[in-house]
Amino acid sequence: MGGAAQQAINLGHNAILGASVRTTRWHVLAAGFLCYGFDAMDFMMLALSLAAISAEFHLSLGAAGLLGTAGMIGVGLSSLLFGWYADNYGRRRVLLVAVTVFALFTAAAYWARGWSDLLALRFCAGLGLGGVWGVVSALINEVWPHETRGRAIAFVLSSWPVGLIAAAIIARAVLPHHSWRLLFLLGGSALLAVVYVWFMVPESATWRAQREAMRRAAAERGSGNGSDGRVAISEIFAPGLARRTWLGTLVAACALTGYWGVNSWLPTYLVSARGLSAASMASFIIMLNLGMFAGYQLFGVVADLVGLRRSLLICFVGAAILLPVYASIHEPRWLFWSGPVLGLFFAYTGPFGAYFPQLFPTRVRSMGAGFCFNVGRGIAAFAPYAFGELATSIGLAASIGWCAVGFLLAALVMCLMPDL
Repeated sequence: MGGAAQQAINLGHNAILGASVRTTRWHVLAAGFLCYGFDAMDFMMLALSLAAISAEFHLSLGAAGLLGTAGMIGVGLSSLLFGWYADNYGRRRVLLVAVTVFALFTAAAYWARGWSDLLALRFCAGLGLGGVWGVVSALINEVWPHETRGRAIAFVLSSWPVGLIAAAIIARAVLPHHSWRLLFLLGGSALLAVVYVWFMVPESATWRAQREAMRRAAAERGSGNGSDGRVAISEIFAPGLARRTWLGTLVAACALTGYWGVNSWLPTYLVSARGLSAASMASFIIMLNLGMFAGYQLFGVVADLVGLRRSLLICFVGAAILLPVYASIHEPRWLFWSGPVLGLFFAYTGPFGAYFPQLFPTRVRSMGAGFCFNVGRGIAAFAPYAFGELATSIGLAASIGWCAVGFLLAALVMCLMPDL
C-alpha cells in the first residue's frame, strides 16, 4: 500500500511538472511574439515617417537614410553586450531591459528638436532593439522540444510582419491628421510587453541548469575566487565555433542589407515613384507583410520537412529573383498583388531564429546567435544610407531592384554553412 501511494504521489508530481512546463512554453511563445512584434513596429514607424520627417527637417535622401543607419549601428553594438549578459545573468532579465530601453527612447522622439536629436534617439533605441532577437530565439530553443521547435520559432518571429502591419495601420490613421511625432509616442506602448514578461515568463530552466553545472565544475577545480564559469565573448571565436560565427554573421549581413535597403525606402518609393497617397501606400505595405506573415508559417513547416539550410536558400533565391521584378512594375493593381508574393520570401528570419542558436552550445547560445544576427544588422546599417544615395543617381525603383544582390550573396554564403 505504501509503495502504491508513493507511486501515485510521484505520478501526481510528474503531471504537475509536465503541466507547468507546457504553460511556460506558451507564456514564452506569447512573450516572444509580443516583444519581437513591438521591435518590428519600432523599425517600421521610422520608415513610414521618413517622408514627413524629411519634409519637416529639409533632409536629403542620404541624410534621412542615416536615421535608419543610426538605429542599426546601435543594434550591432548592443548585440555583444546583451548576448554576453544573457548567457551570464539570464535571458529574462535582458529581455526586460532591452524592451524597456527601446520603448522609452522611441517615445522620446516625440520631443526631438531636429535631425541630430532624432539621430541620437534612434541610436539609443537601437541599443535596446539589438537585445531582443537573440534572447527570444535562445528562449524558444531552450523551452520548446526539437520536433516542434522550427514551427514555434517561426510563429514567434512571424510577429515581425504583424508588427509592421500594426505600424502601417496606426500610420494610416495618424499621419494624414497628425504629426509623425505622435506615431513615435505610440511606440512607447511596447512597455506592455515588459509587463507581460515580468509577471508571466520565468527564467530558462535550461540556462539555470547550465549555470549551476558550471558553478559546480568551477568549485571542484577550486576556482571559487570570483570565477564561477562565466562566459567570455572570446568563446564564440574559439576553434570549432569561429568559422560558424563569422559565416553566420556574413550571411545575416548580406540578407539584411538587401532587406533593409528595401524596407527603409519602400514607403517613400510607393509614394514618390509610383504616385500613391499615404493611405494607399499603407495598404500596399500591409499586403506585402501579410505575405511575409504567411511565409513565416510556410517556411516553419518547410524547415521541419527539408531542413533549415535548404529553407533559407529557398528564401534567399526567391527574394533575389522577385525583387527586380517587383521594382519594375508600374501598374498599381499588379504592384499591390505582387507585394505578398515577394513578402513570402522575406520570411528568412524565421529559419534564422532556429538555425543560429543551433550553431552554438547552451553556454554561449544567446551570445552566439545574437552576435550573428545583430552584428549582421549592424553591418547592414549603412544600407538605408547607401541605397538612398544610390537612388539620387538611378532612382528609387532601380535602387530597390539592386537590393536583390544582398539576397544573392546570402544564398552563396549559405552554401558554406553546416546543414542542421
